[in-house]
Amino acid sequence: MTRPYRSVLYIPAANQRAMEKAQTLAADAIIFDLEDAVAPAEKPASRALLAEALAGDYGKRAKIVRINGFDTEWGEDDARAYAASLSKHADAVLIPKVSRPEDLDRVAALIPDAPLWAMMETAQGMLNAGAIAAHPRLQGMVMGTNDLAKELGARFRADRLPMQAGLGLCLLAAKAHGKTIIDGVFNAFKDDEGLRFESAQGRDMGFDGKTLIHPAQLAIANEIFAPSDDEVALSRRQIEAYEAAIAEGKAVAVVDGRIVENLHVETARATLSRAQAIADLAVG
Repeated sequence: MTRPYRSVLYIPAANQRAMEKAQTLAADAIIFDLEDAVAPAEKPASRALLAEALAGDYGKRAKIVRINGFDTEWGEDDARAYAASLSKHADAVLIPKVSRPEDLDRVAALIPDAPLWAMMETAQGMLNAGAIAAHPRLQGMVMGTNDLAKELGARFRADRLPMQAGLGLCLLAAKAHGKTIIDGVFNAFKDDEGLRFESAQGRDMGFDGKTLIHPAQLAIANEIFAPSDDEVALSRRQIEAYEAAIAEGKAVAVVDGRIVENLHVETARATLSRAQAIADLAVG
C-alpha cells in the first residue's frame, strides 16, 4: 500500500513558527525548504533551525527537505548537513533543478542512504525525465512549473496548455518506473475555484498529489486527490461483480451498463487501497 501524497506543503526552513504549526496541519507531506524560501543571509542558520524543528512531532506526515542546488555556494553544505543531522528525522531529500541523472549522483555521493526526490523544472530535465526516473535512489518527482514556465517563456493559461508536454513526459517517466510524482503549485492561494480546477486536471492526468504554498489550499487538494465515496462504492461493486462472473465461468462482468474486465478490477483494487491508506494516515 503506497502512502498518500495528496497534499505536499512547502514550509520555509527559516520560519520556526511555520514549522511548528505544520505539525498540526492536514498535509500528507511537508517540504522543508532551504532553497527558494530562505534568504541568502539566513541559509546557514536555517540548517540548524531545521534540525531542531524536524525533531518535533509531525505524526505520519512525510518530511522532505529541499536543499539548494550544487551550482550554488550552499548546496554541498546542505547535503552534508542532511547526512550529518537532518536525515535522523527526515524521510527524503529533494534536489532542485534536476536536469540529468548525474545531478542525483552528486547528491547521492554525499548522502549515502537517504531516498532522493527530484524537482523537475528545466527543459533539459523534461527531455531526460526517463533517465532521471530510472535512477535507483530516486523515490519521487516534483513538478516545478513556475521555473519551467520561466525557462520556456510560457504564458499563464488556466488549462496549462504550455505545460502539457513537460507534465506528460514526467508523468510517463514516473509511472514507467514506479515513482511518486507530485504536480506543481497553484500560485493564487486565495482562488479556490482555480485551485480546484487545476488540482482536478492534475488528478485526471495521473499525478499523485499537488504541491501547495499555503495551508488554505490543503482541504481542496486532500479532497480532489482522494477517491470519492462514489468511486469507492463503484470499485467495490466492480470487484464483487467480476468475482461473481469468474465463479460462473465468465471472463467479464457488467456494472451500470459497462463491461468490467480484469484491468478494471486492478484499478478498482488500487482505488480501495488508496482510500485505505488515506484512512490509515488520518488515524493518529
